[in-house]
Amino acid sequence: MKTRFLVLFLGLSILSCSEKPEERIPPVKAPFSHVDTLCINDWWNRADNPIVDLKVDRDSVIAFGIYTVSDRTLKMSAQLYPLYPEETREVRLEIEENGAWREIQKATVNDLGWSALFRVENWDDSQDTHYRIRHGKNAYYEGLVRKNPIDKKEISMAALSCNSNQDRGMRENYVRNINHQDPDLVFFAGDQSYDHTEHTAAWLKFGLQFRETFRNRPAVAIPDDHDIGQGNLWGENGKKSVVKGSNDGGYTYHPEYVKMVERCQTAHLPDPYDPTPVEQGIGVYYTNLKLGGVDFAILEDRKFKSGPNGKIPQQGPRPDHIRNPDYDPASIDLPGLKLLGDRQLQFLEDWGSRDTTYLKAVLSQTGFCGGAHIHGTPDNRLHADLDSNGWPQTGRNKALRLIKRAKAVHIAGDQHLATVIHQGIDTFGDGPWSFVVPAIVNDYYSRWWWPEDEKAGEDPNPDTDLPWTGNYLDGFGNKIRMMAYVNPESPSKGGGYGLVRFNKSERTATFECWPRNADLTQGDAQQFEGWPITVKME
Repeated sequence: MKTRFLVLFLGLSILSCSEKPEERIPPVKAPFSHVDTLCINDWWNRADNPIVDLKVDRDSVIAFGIYTVSDRTLKMSAQLYPLYPEETREVRLEIEENGAWREIQKATVNDLGWSALFRVENWDDSQDTHYRIRHGKNAYYEGLVRKNPIDKKEISMAALSCNSNQDRGMRENYVRNINHQDPDLVFFAGDQSYDHTEHTAAWLKFGLQFRETFRNRPAVAIPDDHDIGQGNLWGENGKKSVVKGSNDGGYTYHPEYVKMVERCQTAHLPDPYDPTPVEQGIGVYYTNLKLGGVDFAILEDRKFKSGPNGKIPQQGPRPDHIRNPDYDPASIDLPGLKLLGDRQLQFLEDWGSRDTTYLKAVLSQTGFCGGAHIHGTPDNRLHADLDSNGWPQTGRNKALRLIKRAKAVHIAGDQHLATVIHQGIDTFGDGPWSFVVPAIVNDYYSRWWWPEDEKAGEDPNPDTDLPWTGNYLDGFGNKIRMMAYVNPESPSKGGGYGLVRFNKSERTATFECWPRNADLTQGDAQQFEGWPITVKME
């Protein structure tokens, strides 16, 4: 009897061992390789990575939501961790009414980037509304869609950029300080990701770091060059770049990767002004957002910009770096070169002429001049950097005239060097005011404002002890009045964030600039030297 049972047991064991578990097959195969490898195809077979844990408990699979409301249209992106093949790709949006949750919309998760978009028209923006994003039975993420702060006398916006991966820690100081100031809007000006070829994992990490700043308030995020995997970007209407460094213009990586990045970061923005794609089918997102009596134009600085390689005489070891201080700036401002491109100039002209009772602000990636003399290390002085929006000068001046005509201020990031500059077009001070905010992490590739003669310009700022303020020509011959700057010898190595306060009755904008390590919950917190600065929006 024992022998019979032993034979039966061994037979069943052999049969069991010969049966393989059901193999997981990705329902979507990515059209690209060598990018986003941690999150595409059979992502579950990847080893652990230094960016973020992707194999989370399934009740935590919704990482965050990010939203805007403009003209009574709610747009909200749900960002998920990668899903297994057997999991549903459906997410649901619920709102709380009279103490109970009501589902109002379903959306489909895209396997490239793992985001989904809700779009709800005729949104009641007269009241706060609690929302909840749900996936499956147990996963959810909740927050607050704020009412339109139209009755507030002052509208405030926090502004950040350059979230370097040299520091992968959480951003507790930023979250604490921003929530303490309680702005109406948060603006992320670009380089939310520095992990070039692994955007989804890095975007998830960014969300973990900052989601408590935008869980309960609207946010604008726009990608910059590092987000789409490039050190610099001259998009040149979406063409394919074939030169190392991409200074020939265009995009290095597969267009579906670029589209994925833009979808994750910008799908929640108001609908584009003109959604016509550029080359390679890459989309656009330039648009405007109305909030509380302020109208924000959101630009794509670099999507249409000409690449310098082969178009202008080279003045240094790289086509985009000018090291010859004796060159003629007019020699690189040639006919046919683009900055914002004709489409965005038309948008700015139209936007500036409408809704003139609103205060107006332009949000973009970088500044419209060369605002730094030294790049990366103290011995790396550049006369001019063609990655900045100071070039081409004709395109720069066209943009500034339209921004000034709209009585708008300009807010940007990218430079790793906070500045407030009164732009000049034909004469000093005849253009708009610009505030470039500091880097979130400034321990990598810092920049300095450091005139070679170490002298103040004419008409220096009388309200600061900073030595080098006043009127200057940048490396392109553009007229600028430097009002304040934050070199990396400053507190927090120059890292921090900006806050802009729009006073609707006085029609002013106040620029604040806060070091990363400041604690605003304490009464003695100090801004960087030179701030705050209040300017008239006229």
